[in-house]
Amino acid sequence: MSKRCHEVDYEIIGESMQLVEVELDPGETVIAEAGAMTYMEEGISFEARMGDGSEPESGFFGKLMGAGKRVLTGESLFMTHFTNAGYGKRRVSFAAPYPGTILAIDLEQVGGELILQKDSFLAAALGTNVSMKFNRKLGAGFFGGEGFILQSLKGDGMAFIHAGGTLIRKQLQGETLRVDTGCLVGFTPGIDYDIQRAGSLKSMLFGGEGLFLATLQGHGTVWLQSLPFSRMADQIIAHAPSMGGSDRGEGSVLGGIGRMLDGR
Repeated sequence: MSKRCHEVDYEIIGESMQLVEVELDPGETVIAEAGAMTYMEEGISFEARMGDGSEPESGFFGKLMGAGKRVLTGESLFMTHFTNAGYGKRRVSFAAPYPGTILAIDLEQVGGELILQKDSFLAAALGTNVSMKFNRKLGAGFFGGEGFILQSLKGDGMAFIHAGGTLIRKQLQGETLRVDTGCLVGFTPGIDYDIQRAGSLKSMLFGGEGLFLATLQGHGTVWLQSLPFSRMADQIIAHAPSMGGSDRGEGSVLGGIGRMLDGR
């Protein structure tokens, strides 16, 4: 049976600030979130299109409906399609919008589908269907970091996702894993996802782990991130001068004088 997704080659470059370089044969295409491209070689053409291009015969209204679903996940109405319009192999690269790790996943090897939190998708081979997936459980919908709507990637080609900080892979064989809601990156369809209260009322209010935890149970793979963007953003905002933080150099003489004046 022939593959419906383009067969792209790739290389992940870097350690803590990674990018993925995708190699395209003539006529091959990779789709990506708007603004993810870092550089591209001569011969690569690009175009912003409505939808992911996985159903070319769907017509205008079909594409509009698919793009509208992406808007519900908080993503752009358009996706960028990068095509090798030359004669030899050409490369285009994509980088995550914040420090972290890029993971390349062959969707065919994980059963043809991957479920992600809404901002984890980076790029994929043309033919990959990128759509929303409702979480029917009220607990997960109201209190999960991902809300009712998750992203679903379907296909048989390569997909590239990114996570904040270090990426952790957990293989579940029927057991239950409890994680911070923001630390979830994605999971395979055999995993059941829900939200539960984080212990006693005292733990919820003073434990510092949030009011609710995500519970993942079943048979399959779960990917987690050590530094969710929301957690990093909270720290940056908390230390910003406009929010009462200090802009003085922590390791300098001026920084030391500033701390003395601040009473620190």
